[in-house]
Amino acid sequence: MLPQLEMDDPVSSRPAGVVILGGAHGTLALARSLGARKVPVWLVSSDTPLPRFSRYAHRTITWPGPREEGAIAFLLDMAATHGLQGFVLIPSGDAEVRLVSQAIDQLSDVFDVVLPPWERLKWVCEKPLLYRRARELGIAVPLTYELGSLEQAATAELRFPVVLKPNMGGRSRFARAKAVLADNQETFLTAFKWAAGQVGVENVVVQEMIPGGGESQFSYAALWNQGAPVAEFTARRTRQFPVDFGYTSTFVEIVDELQLIEAARRLLRSIGHHGLVEVEFKRDARDGSMKILDVNPRPWTWFGLSAAAGVDLGAMLWAVRSGDKVAAVSARPNTSWMYLVRDVVAAGKLISSGRLNIPAYLRAFGSVRAWATFSAGDPVPGLIDIPLTAWRVLTRRILRIR
Repeated sequence: MLPQLEMDDPVSSRPAGVVILGGAHGTLALARSLGARKVPVWLVSSDTPLPRFSRYAHRTITWPGPREEGAIAFLLDMAATHGLQGFVLIPSGDAEVRLVSQAIDQLSDVFDVVLPPWERLKWVCEKPLLYRRARELGIAVPLTYELGSLEQAATAELRFPVVLKPNMGGRSRFARAKAVLADNQETFLTAFKWAAGQVGVENVVVQEMIPGGGESQFSYAALWNQGAPVAEFTARRTRQFPVDFGYTSTFVEIVDELQLIEAARRLLRSIGHHGLVEVEFKRDARDGSMKILDVNPRPWTWFGLSAAAGVDLGAMLWAVRSGDKVAAVSARPNTSWMYLVRDVVAAGKLISSGRLNIPAYLRAFGSVRAWATFSAGDPVPGLIDIPLTAWRVLTRRILRIR
């Protein structure tokens, strides 16, 4: 792996703690990383309850959410009421990222916000802008169709299969699904009308489906400080759920992909990125290119792999904001992360279809150094996640039936 860059970014004073807005598994991993270093972690959430069961959650506050009127006023009042001035503020969900970035001037008067302003960040968060910037920088992108109305969608000449994605994540059913696959015109039009009804026509992205499953999907993961990388590594999202087009990774392993680092650096330097970030790519077997799919400027689902691989991005973020130096390290090879509850299902489907054999699956457990929820020193979230997952699956099935 490429070595990390040594940074020394002095701040006026060492922050007293961290406030994390939203998120689930990534938030849990970040809270554990910070809490293990005795950093007070305050969680502010309107949805997923999982992180609050961690022993490292110093305090949990429920709020109306990032889309509600008065969200910024709530955060400012919270800081004043609980004495959180100077705390590092980290949004951990897509809607929270947009809210904080768009109100960064107001929030920076109270918090230490680790994020660029929206004028810069939107170029990687909004997919049409991301793909435009990537093309300008010579980074490969999937074939994407510009459809501004239902009429254009009905007459468009598409190369199936295609994927429908939200412009940016959120809490609508379409956004939670992350993507919808359409194999023909009839399925596409049905999906497009449904998605447009959820988020608006202008927020539906339609692009080619790049062949391959999780074995073709890769990520660049990093911490950036004021436009430069502090620490970075690459990983392969080998298995996902569902297996052919997943909305969550289930088995992720450290790999060495230098071309991802070069491409991601070009993109992130163009916006002067600041904070945590994951850049997703997919290798197109048709031409061997790595095509950029998405950028997540927040803790991501498999964030816990970073600490397990010796590149503890959460601890490094705290060190940088505290004015400490960060020593150069490299990610440990043969290190992986697993979301066991989902991966058992994903592996079962791959085994039944002949794309994975049982011995290979069992061997993968030998490299697992981090789990999505389980931790010997923080066991409750791992116990809670099983019934929570069962409830989410049951709820989705009921919604489909209705």
